[in-house]
Amino acid sequence: MNTARQLRDKLDHARRLLDDGEPTLAELAAQVDLSASHLQRRFAEHFGLSPAEYLAQRKLGTLKLALREGSDVSAALYDAGYGSPSRVYEGGAARLGMTPARYRSGGAGEQIRWSIADTALGQALVATTSRGICMIELGEDAAQLEAQLHAEFPKAQLERVDSGRDEFLAPRLRAVADALAGRQAQVPVDLIGTAFQKKVWDALMKIPRGQTRSYADIARQIGHPRATRAVANACAGNRLAVVVPCHRVVRGDGSLGGYRWGLPMKQQVLARERAA
Repeated sequence: MNTARQLRDKLDHARRLLDDGEPTLAELAAQVDLSASHLQRRFAEHFGLSPAEYLAQRKLGTLKLALREGSDVSAALYDAGYGSPSRVYEGGAARLGMTPARYRSGGAGEQIRWSIADTALGQALVATTSRGICMIELGEDAAQLEAQLHAEFPKAQLERVDSGRDEFLAPRLRAVADALAGRQAQVPVDLIGTAFQKKVWDALMKIPRGQTRSYADIARQIGHPRATRAVANACAGNRLAVVVPCHRVVRGDGSLGGYRWGLPMKQQVLARERAA
């Protein structure tokens, strides 16, 4: 077996150990026969998260699943491995974007205003929380766009505002329409994702208009040079079309790669930005 394959097997073993328990970095390193520093660096390069971050995300995922299934909040917290309720409120609630109690009920209590508008890129569903735009979805079928919103936020208080006709949504809708048309616009965003995803999305928003970066470039920029696949997955998980510009990320050979809203759309937006 070659050295690279042996390392991958050790990293996969470390991941399984984290899935099954809460070993310290030293304990994990001893069990996979790597030094702690080497394991820390290689694990982050391979999975896009440090062992500690991976464990935190696993615990958060367990909590979210239990809350979705209707478990008592206190029981769900302890079953997920949080020593006290304060631990999840210190870090987990920020990642959930809402308190565990509200997440348990599918976002009940969260108010999301939304509308569908015709834009330069076709129909766009724009949804916003009090913190900022949380979803910009493109498509040609209004019913499907609405279904995607409900799937993303199943029990939040979803309020449709026709043509953005309210003082809160209207200016945000105009800003999104300007951004989709290729005009400069300040769009407040509410990025809901993992710590790694947010790192990637923040890096995307720093790419100048008319330029592109490879997935490997982004991985290096955020300090995880071997996490190219994880970067691609974060791009695929972006809910904010064009505003979080995953269209500016291409493969190392310059080919377009994938795009949530289709390669013709990616090509169109890139061509427009380069021309401008």
